[in-house]
Amino acid sequence: MDSVKTKLPFHILAKPIGPICNLDCQYCFYLRKEAMFPDHHAASDFRMNDRTLEAFVQQNIESSPRSQIDFAWQGGEPTLMGLDFFRRAVELQKRYCPEGKTITNAIQTNGTLLNDEWGEFLAKHKFLVGISIDGPRELHDRYRVDRGGRPTFDRVMQGLAVLKKHGAEFNTLTVVHRELAHHPLEVYDFLLEIGSRYLQFIPLVERLEQTQSPTAIPILGQDAGVAPWSVEPLSFGIFLSDIFDRWVSRDVGRVFVQTFDVQVGIWAGYPSMLCLFGDTCGRALAIEHTGDLYSCDHFVSPPYRLGNILDEPMGKMVDGAQQQKFGNDKRDTLPQYCRSCEVRFACNGECPKNRFISTPDGEPGLNYLCAGYKHFLNHIRPEMEIMAALIKNGRSAAEVMQICKAGKTLAPQDITPARNRPCRCGSGKKFKHCCGSGEASGN
Repeated sequence: MDSVKTKLPFHILAKPIGPICNLDCQYCFYLRKEAMFPDHHAASDFRMNDRTLEAFVQQNIESSPRSQIDFAWQGGEPTLMGLDFFRRAVELQKRYCPEGKTITNAIQTNGTLLNDEWGEFLAKHKFLVGISIDGPRELHDRYRVDRGGRPTFDRVMQGLAVLKKHGAEFNTLTVVHRELAHHPLEVYDFLLEIGSRYLQFIPLVERLEQTQSPTAIPILGQDAGVAPWSVEPLSFGIFLSDIFDRWVSRDVGRVFVQTFDVQVGIWAGYPSMLCLFGDTCGRALAIEHTGDLYSCDHFVSPPYRLGNILDEPMGKMVDGAQQQKFGNDKRDTLPQYCRSCEVRFACNGECPKNRFISTPDGEPGLNYLCAGYKHFLNHIRPEMEIMAALIKNGRSAAEVMQICKAGKTLAPQDITPARNRPCRCGSGKKFKHCCGSGEASGN
């Protein structure tokens, strides 16, 4: 099949074994997606076959306009596919990757099946490994259990030890459920103690109909209750704020928290690096083991199926009218309450899957987490404005730690450019040769 290069970069989350997992996390909505495949009767039916894998690798490479092609593997639990599947994936990537382009791989795993053979492979081929771990033992084991209801913390830590032994790069993904949200610093300090320096915090928001109907889809703008393990909105905002205070006082430039890093970029005037906070979405899609392509990982349901890569080029579907409308709907359905919000630029209504409650004046489509994000984004404003000014002036955002430690309350305009940056006066000279010349001479 002829490939079609997309107009803009995109990202595909691949699920080579669909929703099949060796764990039975009580809050996981994806396990119930098995019901979408009534003709699948055994776990082996969910495996991506070689024809689909080859089509995916080839089209992902040939469709992308970027010189770096990213592959992201998730599930379910992708390591259930076995190492031979990923050896084959790497082999195909090398075959189809043209000169001048590079390939990266990331895999999200619960870590319980990792052994030395896995560790050696992941390190050798420079896979970025995302380890799912919900903090210390008690908080992790609250919901992350196996199919026998047994705790999994020790097995996850064993898998992490394998990665460290072989020098594989890893980050951590923590699901912020209702109970965990009340232990922000305990969770943050624990993750740093186990060696994580790249942290993701994912708020758990699951609607009741998702727990009752396996094929339920998020219905935008419709009020609905949430499952009891869902994080409470304000608690999530306080959770992020407390961790931010710890991070901004000592860890900027040393520890990378995805939400904070994305916000630093936004406050500095750059487009969001994460679809979550972008004005529109639609460039982060998901592919199932069957080759079916969906608008988003959170919208793997029949109405959001774009087609199958064995029948239609991936690039054509990514840039198609259906997907463009899906992405633009995020912006076009934003309630007036959000449009006039003081932190809209940093939030943009967050993920459409969470926009199912009503605004104070009764307009549908408000994000369930709105109160939390409002708290968090207003809380971080002073430090964010300082970091944004530092970046704009060619300085390191990490300088915010010294500024805050000294008790200074600098306004952004008081932050001078780096010596080799253009002077703000508009002279066209470098700062050190213009308004900064007095500083350079010690005056």
